[in-house]
Amino acid sequence: MTNNTPLNKHLVINIAKQTLTLYEQQSQIAEYLISTAKNGIGSQQDSGCTPLGQHCIAKKIGGSEPMNTVFVGRVPTGEIYDSDLGALHPNRDWILSRILWLRGLESGLNKGRNHQGGCDTYERYIYIHGTPATEPMGVPLSHGCVRMRNEDIVELFDQVEEEMPVTIVAD
Repeated sequence: MTNNTPLNKHLVINIAKQTLTLYEQQSQIAEYLISTAKNGIGSQQDSGCTPLGQHCIAKKIGGSEPMNTVFVGRVPTGEIYDSDLGALHPNRDWILSRILWLRGLESGLNKGRNHQGGCDTYERYIYIHGTPATEPMGVPLSHGCVRMRNEDIVELFDQVEEEMPVTIVAD
């Protein structure tokens, strides 16, 4: 992680409040309602939980794609999400519009392995990403990722950089 992040911006994800806040220096720039994991807090592989601790944005994906672009395996499928597509695939875990892929920075907590096995945020494919407007915000319902409204993730995407710090806290 670099210490010269543009304008000292950083993100704080608060699981209890279900918010993602963008700070510049110590000033709040924006706050968004989000949805974290239905299974709660945790970092173990296949847990379906949202990990805590210090992270950074490892990769920004989808910056040139239209709003509601559907991603599978971090690759645009060529589909644009709408209610008809959602009805055709009611069980898909939609990843839409933009992806901010997170990397954990704390060995044994959210990076590498611990006594329970793999706990690596990056290898678990934990993202901040867009989701259909039908999905509620402010309620933990994801499979581990941080879901945002498509308009919000597009706005946020343009304000963040790779390697920017992201802290995920319980409350």
